[in-house]
Amino acid sequence: MGTSTIGVSIAVPEPYGRLLQERRAGFGDLAAHAIPTHITLLPPTEVDTAALPGFRRHLTVVAESSRAFPLRLDGTDSFRPLSPVVYVRLAEGAVDCSLLQERVRSGPVVRELQFPYHPHVTVAHGIEDEAMDRAQRELAGFTAHWTVTGFSLYEQGDDGVWRSRGDFPFGRPGTAAAVPAQTARLDAMPSPGDPLHA
Repeated sequence: MGTSTIGVSIAVPEPYGRLLQERRAGFGDLAAHAIPTHITLLPPTEVDTAALPGFRRHLTVVAESSRAFPLRLDGTDSFRPLSPVVYVRLAEGAVDCSLLQERVRSGPVVRELQFPYHPHVTVAHGIEDEAMDRAQRELAGFTAHWTVTGFSLYEQGDDGVWRSRGDFPFGRPGTAAAVPAQTARLDAMPSPGDPLHA
């Protein structure tokens, strides 16, 4: 039946998602409009299409047994020189994200991590050092907070764009708040590589 490249993440809701996406594009990151602003739970993973129904069931179980938690973004940091990434830091909610990603990766889709898990929101990836420095400097005062009420499954299309393939709200059906909405422009192509991890 073929394969798909999927990922699982917490969407950064509006107005923060669009703002950070536009800033990322403004720093010269060509992948910006192909990647919804997010916090990764499962990095890009190639799976057999036949495995997706079982993985969706697993995500439903994980979500139904999870509870909402506060998340706060505050300031910037970088993975350089290990990895060419500038990101917005999680000042609150990192432990919850870490526990959640472990549960997401404990099901039928196995994905070993290249680096220890470190939840973050990428704002620049693989661009010139000067632009990376500018991203880190100009977003140093950025803050945002919201309550995380679920996560989403994404699939990378043949055009390189990541699109939502379903939301998984926390709690039992009928009791959970909706996953915060996020819009995305899809009029730019991503740069090569593993963009959802960034």
